Order: sequence, then C-alpha cells, then structure tokens
Amino acid sequence: QVQLVESGGALVQPGGSLRLSCAVSGGSVRTYAMGWFRQPPGKERDFVAAFSRTGGYTYYRDSVKGRFTISRDYASNTVFLKMNSLKPEDTAVYFCAADQRIMTSSLQLPTQWDYWGQGTQVTVSS
Repeated sequence: QVQLVESGGALVQPGGSLRLSCAVSGGSVRTYAMGWFRQPPGKERDFVAAFSRTGGYTYYRDSVKGRFTISRDYASNTVFLKMNSLKPEDTAVYFCAADQRIMTSSLQLPTQWDYWGQGTQVTVSS
C-alpha cells in the first residue's frame, strides 16, 4: 500500500518562500507519476504540478509557472514543491498524489490519481 505524508506547510508573508515535502512509502518516486494539488477554502481541488510517469517530464498550472518547482530525491523517496514569490491566492491545503498507471493527458485531473496524502496547510498573509 502506497502511503504519502506531506509536511512543510506554514504561515508565510506575501513574497515569501516555502518548500513542501512528500515522503513516499510502498512505491517509488522514480517509477510513479507524482503530483501536487491544492484546495482553497470552499473550493475544488486543483492541479499544481506533476512529474509524468514516464520520461520524468514536469507540468505546472499556468499561475505557478516560474514560481513553483517540483523535484524528487530518489535516495529518500521524497517529492518536493519549492514555492517562491508566494501570493495570498496561493493559500490552500496542499496535497501530494501518486499513481502508477496515470496517463500524461490525465495528470491535471484529481479523480484520476490513486493515492493521496493527508494535506498540509499553506497560508499566505501579512
């Protein structure tokens, strides 16, 4: 059974930075598609960034391109989301996701991912 544990969420001022971590057990970040999603209060869960299952290609939602970077460490089997130049509209619960079969065309669809973490709160406010 794949388990995902997120950490790193915090209260940060606008313009600040955070790095979220997702520790993975029961599966490998080398061979699974890995993604980050976020859910603002009262809204649906939205795609943020992902590694494809094959080729290791990265994908980002338009509003975070140039500010957020997804990365992974094979030794610790962990996926990271580095977030710079944070804005109040980035406030949300951030979730890590994993899937062994998902197609690249479906990476942005939360319903297509099999495994989820419990989420970590990111609040951007002065």
